[in-house]
Amino acid sequence: MTETLKQEKNSITQDKSDVLLEVEGLKKYFPVKAGLLQKTVGHIKAVDDVSFAIKKGETFGLVGESGCGKSTTGRTLIRLYEPTDGKILFEGKDISGLNEKQLKPYRKDIQMVFQDPYSSLNPRKTVGTILEEPFRVHKLYSKAERKERVEHLLEKVGLNPDLRNRYPHEFSGGQRQRIGIARALTLNPKLIIGDEPVSALDVSIQSQVLNIMDDLQKDFGLTYLFIAHDLGVVKHISDRIGVMYLGRMMEVAPKRELYSNPLHPYTQALLSAVPKSHPSEVKKERIILKGDVPSPSNPPTGCVFHTRCPKAMDHCKVEVPKLQELEPGHFVACHLYN
Repeated sequence: MTETLKQEKNSITQDKSDVLLEVEGLKKYFPVKAGLLQKTVGHIKAVDDVSFAIKKGETFGLVGESGCGKSTTGRTLIRLYEPTDGKILFEGKDISGLNEKQLKPYRKDIQMVFQDPYSSLNPRKTVGTILEEPFRVHKLYSKAERKERVEHLLEKVGLNPDLRNRYPHEFSGGQRQRIGIARALTLNPKLIIGDEPVSALDVSIQSQVLNIMDDLQKDFGLTYLFIAHDLGVVKHISDRIGVMYLGRMMEVAPKRELYSNPLHPYTQALLSAVPKSHPSEVKKERIILKGDVPSPSNPPTGCVFHTRCPKAMDHCKVEVPKLQELEPGHFVACHLYN
């Protein structure tokens, strides 16, 4: 176990049993193939040595620009992608190397809500059939009990149970996302990974879905990994937040601490772009980053952010900064604080 993760675990809680998910040195590289024989000529480093921990009952927000690796992180944690390296520990058990048969019991405990409610539901099946499918796969309950539970789930997400015989195309985007949330709840999971679950919805609908997720967390004792690029949404729902850039974790801190005292130059730039939520708020000086995000197939040496960082030093071009704890629960990977 890396020293960084040990420190983070200790800062979260002194009781190890309170940690639901631990991620240690997670890597996900996609091969780049070329030529007639499709030989591997390189790798896209979508997730590169990411470590964090989530305790039971909390919401951990994961933010960053498009292409930073946050969605890949979520899909790798649920084993939709096979990890290249690193460990994924769920309730202390390493699930990163389990085969599909060994993973089946954990499928009930870890579920995912996908970004696009239009493509995540089978258009040929009714809502009732979609929600009953997890019960059939895991051979749970009788036919009458399944129907009763499906109707209960639809009520919990604010939909009329009479709609169970309709098809996905007969619902709006917000309603489809509620169905996606209901499907994630069918097997009473302990962890739900939300991959930008509200980014495809109208602003007014976003707040309704977020409130539903908040209520469900209280009712079912859920733990969330909430992936988003909207810092306003993440601030509303998260307890702690991790900031990613080009496949690496830049900063991890409690919500209030991150928004009031961002330490990493990248986090400072992201937060400077967030509009004021109230006229009384002090206007922040806008930090505009120069240049484009480098390619993950050829990331910069040293700190991956140094090519755009307004505070970059020569040392940043050579050595990768370690994620270190500067204040209780506040971690940052930056040479400014060495």
